[in-house]
Amino acid sequence: MERKDSSPWKELSIPEAEALLGRFRLYLLGERGRSYLTAEGYTSDLRQWLKFCEANDLVAFPPTFSAISAFRKHMDEEGKLRSTQQRCIAAMRSWIHFVEMEEAEDLEIPLPDLPDKTKLEPRVLNEAEIKRLMDACQGTKPLVVRDRAIFEIGYGCGLRASEICGLSILDLDFDSKILRARGKGDKERVVPFLGETARSVKIYLETARPQLKDGARGGLDHKSANKVFLSCSGRPLNRQDMWRILRKRGREAGITPSRLYPHILRHSCASHLLARGMDLRTLQEMLGHSSIVTTQTYTHFDREMRDVYDKFHPRA
Repeated sequence: MERKDSSPWKELSIPEAEALLGRFRLYLLGERGRSYLTAEGYTSDLRQWLKFCEANDLVAFPPTFSAISAFRKHMDEEGKLRSTQQRCIAAMRSWIHFVEMEEAEDLEIPLPDLPDKTKLEPRVLNEAEIKRLMDACQGTKPLVVRDRAIFEIGYGCGLRASEICGLSILDLDFDSKILRARGKGDKERVVPFLGETARSVKIYLETARPQLKDGARGGLDHKSANKVFLSCSGRPLNRQDMWRILRKRGREAGITPSRLYPHILRHSCASHLLARGMDLRTLQEMLGHSSIVTTQTYTHFDREMRDVYDKFHPRA
């Protein structure tokens, strides 16, 4: 971003900028094809920006270099992760583009630079820990059967937490042994669906889900009625539910809570498949990565894991 604070653009007050956020959210969903979670995340980030500007008597729009620098310093002081800061600035860049289109102006506002993102290797569970997590879901109670099916499909198919929550019954094809997952940008991909994963999900659909569905207060609407995974009150699960379920079963399995997060099953699946010989291109297609560079993250992790194994394991 240019290091100057002057701008030919008309300044927007906090209320004026706030009023644009609702339209910006619809723009992300309708025209940009972003997911609901991305749209909510971006608008939430921008509300934090507006709140910061209001508290410090700064102009919210157009964002100046000095104001953004102060905002980033504020996020650092609050202990925000570099990835969180990057998303905030990415939201601001998209918002600037949107306002330019809304105002139909030819003037271009300098875009803030994205902060460097700290490169972290994905945390994974080993195969023994995955087994302990599955074993924590033993029994025939509806929630136990459901949680086992969730873990099996997350680990067996490498799905994102949002993809698990969004699964519809029509996405599951037991005969062809595939499922259709809708990932980022509502992109659809086909994933193998067989073995213990398919068996666990089938048991859940036949025994536990009908009981959970009957618990829905006032019944389910048409859209919710087809969702695979339901809560104890009969509503479709969301990411927060997934987090809570994983933490609860993780405690029962004796896994440190700090090692658990919604994508842990997906990351563990990818790492274990690479360790057992799956090629990168196939893994990329299965995970739904737009770039193989993202998939290569697991290669780096796997290589590090094998190096440590070779160094320390007595039978290596």
